[in-house]
Amino acid sequence: MSEPTHHAHVIVSPKVYAVIFGALLLFTGITVGASYLELGVFNAVVALAIAVIKAVLVVLFFMHVRYSSKLTMLTVGAGFFTFLVLITMTMTDYISRAWGLW
Repeated sequence: MSEPTHHAHVIVSPKVYAVIFGALLLFTGITVGASYLELGVFNAVVALAIAVIKAVLVVLFFMHVRYSSKLTMLTVGAGFFTFLVLITMTMTDYISRAWGLW
């Protein structure tokens, strides 16, 4: 019986790394551009959305989770779920403190 953490060795081409690096640079530029826009209460939402997209790209490709076993993917997915729960709780607290100021 094989171990659940074993997986086939995948060689990723440098072209994939270059495309992902370019996407990360693009999203960094979008982050800088978004910082100059006045979006009101959506400033934090836009910044967090861009950060999550960049984090997903890093985890999937640079940390090789895309090519890992299902157990590794489940562990990473559980971490992201926990992160989303914590961000949701933080945002609900943040929004509820400004009820009279909107």
